[in-house]
Amino acid sequence: MSELDHLVLATPDLAGTVAAITRLVGIEPVAGGRHPGRGTRNFLLGLGDGGYLEIIGPDPEQPEPKQPRPFGIDTLTEARLTAWLVRVKDIDAAITAARGAGHDPGDASDLSRSTPDGRILRWRLTFPGTSTPTQVVPALIDWGETDHPADELPIVPLLSLEAVHPEPGQVTPRLQALDIELPVRAGNRPALIAILGNPDNPITLL
Repeated sequence: MSELDHLVLATPDLAGTVAAITRLVGIEPVAGGRHPGRGTRNFLLGLGDGGYLEIIGPDPEQPEPKQPRPFGIDTLTEARLTAWLVRVKDIDAAITAARGAGHDPGDASDLSRSTPDGRILRWRLTFPGTSTPTQVVPALIDWGETDHPADELPIVPLLSLEAVHPEPGQVTPRLQALDIELPVRAGNRPALIAILGNPDNPITLL
């Protein structure tokens, strides 16, 4: 089964959302780095089992990007779980296998970001087509030889992850094509719901 790489909590107010998450979980997210030319930067929290939470929003120290910021950041009015990604070792082979199983995850793109200590992290990922603000079907990501960001992060355990979609029957076959098991229940709009932290006092992100 494919492994969770990370959840994406996109926000129009990065500093405010990082402060709110810190208050909720009692752990301060770690500065990840900037995405040159995309107008964004991120902060990270480990979720356990090699996964992490990415909090991404506008970077005030970059000029306005020529293209819209990723994950619908420019149209958001509040923080939202907008996407999730699963980790693969050979993204080209994974794309071919998914297409053979009836789901096109999109082509792979090469991306990078600079870390606060000056390193450059590089990865490849897909951008699945979507007409909704939240991507219930995950993208694929391949870190290649780059050290994985979750390796050095404080952990707030992920307790559960589920999806909501108006037509679950359309989503489940696409998840199966990616070898993913994810509960999908019916709802008015697509959404991701993550529960993390202490089981006695959990935090819900959606």
